[in-house]
Amino acid sequence: MIAGRSDQLLAILVTEAVLGYPAWLFSAIGHPVSWIGALIAWLDRSWNRGGAVRQRAAGVALLLVITGLSVAAGWAMTRLAGDDWGMVAVILIATTGLAQRSLHDHVAAVARPLLAGDLVAARTAVAAIVGRDTAALDEAGVALAAIESLAESFCDGVVAPAFWFLVAGLPGLLVCKAINTADSMIGHRDERHGNFGWAAARADDLVMLVPARL
Repeated sequence: MIAGRSDQLLAILVTEAVLGYPAWLFSAIGHPVSWIGALIAWLDRSWNRGGAVRQRAAGVALLLVITGLSVAAGWAMTRLAGDDWGMVAVILIATTGLAQRSLHDHVAAVARPLLAGDLVAARTAVAAIVGRDTAALDEAGVALAAIESLAESFCDGVVAPAFWFLVAGLPGLLVCKAINTADSMIGHRDERHGNFGWAAARADDLVMLVPARL
C-alpha cells in the first residue's frame, strides 16, 4: 500500500512545487487550511467556556470533530477517484496540504534583497516569516532567521503531511493538517486555551513524533 502511494506522493510533491496554491484561487475560495481554521475559530468561540474539566472535554470534542470530518472527506474523495482523472483530482487536492512552494517563495523573498545588498528590504521580508523584531539584524542575522524559520516550518509544512499521506493516504494527510492547524490556533498554554487546547497540543505532539525525527 505504501509503495503504491509513493508514486502518488512524488506526483503531489512535484505538482505542488511547480504550481503552489494560486493566489487567484485563494482570493476566490480561500484555502482548505483556512476552512479548517474557520471551523476551529467558531468552535473556540462556541465551546470554550466553563471550568477546566468542561474546557478539556470541549477541546477533545473539537479534536474529534475536525479529525472526523478530515477522515470522512479524505475517504470520500479517495473512493470517488475511480479512474485516472479521479486520481489527478486527489493529487491536486493533496497538494493543498503541502507548503514547500510557499516556504520557498517566502525564503527567496529574503534571499533576493540580501544578495543584492539591500539589508532594509531583507529585514522587511524576514519580518513576515519570523515572530521577533528584525530591525537590528545584520546580514548574518537575517539569513539565520530565515533559515531557522524554514527549518521549523519544513517539518509541519512538508515532512509531516507527506509522511501521513504515505501511511494513511489522503485521510491521513488531511487529519495531520487539521491537527496541526488546531495546535497553532488553540494549543497555547495561556489562560484561554491552556485547557481547551490541551487535546490539540497533545495530538500534534503525537502526529509529529515520527516526522520530526526523519
